[in-house]
Amino acid sequence: MSSPGAGLLELTAELVDIPSVSHDEGGAAAFVAATLSGADHLEITRIGHNVVSRTSLGRPHRLLIAGHLDTVPPNGNEHAVIDGDRCSGLGAADMKGGIAVMLELARRVVEPAVDMTYVWYACEEVEQRYSGLIEIAGVNPDLLAADAAVFAEPTSALVEAGCQGVLRVAVRLGGQRAHTARSWMGVNAIHRLGLLLELVDGFVERRPVLDGCEYREALQAVRIDGGIANNVVPDEVRLVLNHRYAPDRTRDQAFEALCELLAPAIDVRLGDQVDLEDFSPAAAPHLDHPLLAALVAASGSAPRAKLGWTDVSFLSARGVPAANFGPGSPFLAHTAGEWVGRDELELALASLEKLVSGRA
Repeated sequence: MSSPGAGLLELTAELVDIPSVSHDEGGAAAFVAATLSGADHLEITRIGHNVVSRTSLGRPHRLLIAGHLDTVPPNGNEHAVIDGDRCSGLGAADMKGGIAVMLELARRVVEPAVDMTYVWYACEEVEQRYSGLIEIAGVNPDLLAADAAVFAEPTSALVEAGCQGVLRVAVRLGGQRAHTARSWMGVNAIHRLGLLLELVDGFVERRPVLDGCEYREALQAVRIDGGIANNVVPDEVRLVLNHRYAPDRTRDQAFEALCELLAPAIDVRLGDQVDLEDFSPAAAPHLDHPLLAALVAASGSAPRAKLGWTDVSFLSARGVPAANFGPGSPFLAHTAGEWVGRDELELALASLEKLVSGRA
């Protein structure tokens, strides 16, 4: 087959020029469905702003490749610009370039070595309860059945294995109100943050190595609320923590370890409490799975750990091993100067074509 070359850049530009901020992906979904309409080897299903296309060739294994259609709001970058071998614009890297690669792959490989499921879904950039994957699973969960999956997240065309989990934890420290003119009669909850913040700042990040990939945990204070009035010693303060934990721990294990770290600053007599307010589960790398190992081989580069959270967690929790692999730099995602290059578009397509054709 001939090299897709500039065609991938042009397809990416077409996709960038279709507005698809979260909750408004209808135009992008219609474009995907129309682009695939002549592909007789694919069965196409539309659910809301989500498009699923599948082969049914009776292969012994099925691979799912997924990509989200939505973008964050624009930042003066609504329109695509092709300059040489680059396409710039909203979502170029995250992840209109990956969507273009998926479309080209779905059209080019008519007789894959494994049965294929392609999923273009809505609302990845907002709260998970809006996710198109959840919508698809609610209507027809069989559409998401697979032996392994690849999410076309921007990874610079390198395999990023699994993903770290996320805990959002609220720490409430108590105190005792008093007039600031007689502050010795109270207990200042905000002042008590000193020890707590020292513990957070002194967090020693774990760096476990799983399947040859080094994960790197992190803990950050991201929000503080407190204070009653300008002349009152505050009796409560709330600190929100964001904890990224490696996939060798469960949510409960990560939360327990965090509570142990914070314990010296917690006094239950003052009403202190540590609450897990929200979480996103981690996903193990599973690079020993034959299809994901073949993806690594097809990419021609060593894999690395996914330090952020992605929807690989969604399918991993449902028993489908998944990895991240797509064109575009993750460091450019959501930036005003977002772009994707022709070389990474072609490399991602070539690697995935090797994988699904059984040539990896």
